Amino acid sequence: MQFPESWLREFCNPPLTSEQLAETLTMGGFEVEERRPVAPPFTKIVVGEIKEAEQHPNADRLRVCKVDVGQGDLLNIVCGAPNARVGIKVPCALVGAELPAGEDGKPFLIKLGKLRGVESQGMLCSARELKLSEDHGGLLELSADAPIGGDIREVLKLDDSLLTLKLTPNLAHGLSVFGIARELAALTGAPLQAPAVPKVAVSFADVLPVKVEAPDLCGRFSGRIVRGVNTRAVTPAWMVDRLARCGQRSVTALVDISNYVMFELGQPSHIFDLDKIHGGSLTVRWGKAGEQLKLLNGNTITVDEQVGVIADEREVESLAGIMGGDATSVTDATQNIYVEAAFWWPEAIQGRSRRFNFNTDAGHRFERGVDPSRTVAVIERITQLVLEICGGQAGAVDDRILRLPEAKPVTLRVARASRVIGMPLTQADCVAALKRLGLPIEEGDGIVRVTPPPHRFDLLIEEDLIEEVARLVGYNNLPTTPPLAPITARVRPEVQRGRFDVRRRVAALGYQETINFSFVEAHWEQDLAGNASPIKLLNPIASQMSVMRSSLLGSLLQVLKFNIDRKASRVRVFEVGRVFLRDDSVATTDSTVKGIHQPMRIAGLAWGDAEESRWQGKAQSTDFFDIKGDVEALLAPLMPSFEPTEHPALHPGRAARVRVDGCEIGVVGELHPRWRQKWELSQAPMLFELDLDAVMARPLPIAQPVPRHQAVERDIAVVVAEDVTHDALMQTIASASGADGLLQGASLFDIYRPQVARDGTVAASGGLAQGEKSMAVRLSFQSDLATLTDEQIEPAVRAIVDQLGAKLGARLRG
Repeated sequence: MQFPESWLREFCNPPLTSEQLAETLTMGGFEVEERRPVAPPFTKIVVGEIKEAEQHPNADRLRVCKVDVGQGDLLNIVCGAPNARVGIKVPCALVGAELPAGEDGKPFLIKLGKLRGVESQGMLCSARELKLSEDHGGLLELSADAPIGGDIREVLKLDDSLLTLKLTPNLAHGLSVFGIARELAALTGAPLQAPAVPKVAVSFADVLPVKVEAPDLCGRFSGRIVRGVNTRAVTPAWMVDRLARCGQRSVTALVDISNYVMFELGQPSHIFDLDKIHGGSLTVRWGKAGEQLKLLNGNTITVDEQVGVIADEREVESLAGIMGGDATSVTDATQNIYVEAAFWWPEAIQGRSRRFNFNTDAGHRFERGVDPSRTVAVIERITQLVLEICGGQAGAVDDRILRLPEAKPVTLRVARASRVIGMPLTQADCVAALKRLGLPIEEGDGIVRVTPPPHRFDLLIEEDLIEEVARLVGYNNLPTTPPLAPITARVRPEVQRGRFDVRRRVAALGYQETINFSFVEAHWEQDLAGNASPIKLLNPIASQMSVMRSSLLGSLLQVLKFNIDRKASRVRVFEVGRVFLRDDSVATTDSTVKGIHQPMRIAGLAWGDAEESRWQGKAQSTDFFDIKGDVEALLAPLMPSFEPTEHPALHPGRAARVRVDGCEIGVVGELHPRWRQKWELSQAPMLFELDLDAVMARPLPIAQPVPRHQAVERDIAVVVAEDVTHDALMQTIASASGADGLLQGASLFDIYRPQVARDGTVAASGGLAQGEKSMAVRLSFQSDLATLTDEQIEPAVRAIVDQLGAKLGARLRG
């Protein structure tokens, strides 16, 4: 929120410098993000009045002006502005003046010169040349009462400061100049000058019938008819100037008045053209599916039952609490108006404007909470300004109160406040602090009970009152006290890795970490996770990011696509993040949400060359076994097993589930060809996704003595069917009972398949039939008691061969 300091000081003017005032607000919880002057430095620019304006003899677009700057003789100044005319007062830069610095950072010096043969003794200035705005359509016209020869900085109060406040969502009561002044008065003790809002004389008793059908949408609705207004009236310069310093451009007199009161008192309002309201009445209700409304910004939207509207007998005329409609907007032809100010329930406004991809000052305030007790006062203030600027006659105020927020008392325990704040506080200290805020107080034995006033929507629990006491006491007055409780390090069990250690291990494998949003596109969930019912967001930050992810793979593919579009030739990325799964067994706690399981996962993607650089040989694309090796390295010393599986995101024949100790912990594989084509990838990336808790687990190493006797190795080659897998072979060997205690390890070192001729016959079979293969395994035997002999080894080898024959139908290759 931006506003001029001078406006704030009209309501509360403490004896502080501009810098001290900004520091006071910041330390009081209202952070002043920026403080800057209204205009940059410049010199020797005064108010001048054009007495004569004649056509330049040598230029069609220039005029020779005689300007009175209060120095006796008139100055001869050549000007090309289209609005240079006799009688107006404008800023005049005298010879020797320095205008604000340009793009080169150097001030512009005004010198005596000639333009097309005519001497020019200065320069008439636009608002853009003084860096007051970007308006370069002509000279900056000053008010008729501006003193000739007066310093323009004093006349326009250009030494005023603009304050930009960064307010947290709970500080809705600070979204107005008066609201900030009220807080400043509490912080400094300076008197607060409340704006005078006299009641306007009522000229007629007519009211516009209004029916409020949704008290859960609108708790109070106030309105008034004003007839005979002049909508062509010019907004006073003082109001235009204040609105500009709040970052709001002038539109028309009526719109400017509504905006001015919103910045002044914090209450948004809307002004209807009374004669455009069909049927002569309004209805406040929830929208109906399919209803359309053309807004003041030109957008046409479709509302539904979740959006509040103001409608007449024929159509919707306004989006409740957010923006008015174009059909009943005031124009130059408007003569009669209806002024509306209402209390809209914050939960009925929250998120609605973002559904339609825009934000408004009104919606920003209503969704945080606006004082419901001031609607009539705001109507009176707006009417007062309308009658002063546009004329007309005011009718009676129609005020409908349906349901207002219930002020529930909040109790503050003085002892707990002292303990939480960390300094000794008495009950008198707490009472004094809260009374400075104007809060209704009841005292008890060691307690203070506060009933929140209508403008304070943030006072709900005891901690809110403790915060108020702390900031009124002053954060800079809190003592520096060392903690009394012992601080003990949280030692992680040895059987668990830390998340940072996991990240570092993956990075050591050549992957770079990415961080992505937890909300993703809905079709990612359907395509890559097979999730037809993802968790939807009620208020997405973007229309395409509408659901919570149940897999990290989509985010990694988006990162890959981003890098490929920027000519990356090799991509290795990973992410550690949370996914969101439906689970009815989950209850709501401090760290969980009912019905939603939120496990942590780690996922990785590899694409491009298998090696980052090579000095010989041909480049080789990353394949399944490369990323399988990375998963094994990540899980080491755990020994994972891999089983064929099907996954919505992965190639049907090149995907495996990952198991550790019999438990499935994730998947690894190649991207499905369908999604590779949809994402327009030149080659398929390899992916893995694992449960983070399983990756963080690690077995404790157990010390073993170094073997005293040498191991003995035997090689066997067995013929098996083509569909026998490596995993089945190894499990069968390990289960051979005759080898118990002697077999230390087994490793596959060769696979042989017969050559099949074009006619289907088997050539160079080596004793293998079609549909068979030979698998050669090296067996390692060892004993702690003595070196093994052939008599001990042969029975173990026979037992293994027999087991292979019984379970897999294998035979020794001849």
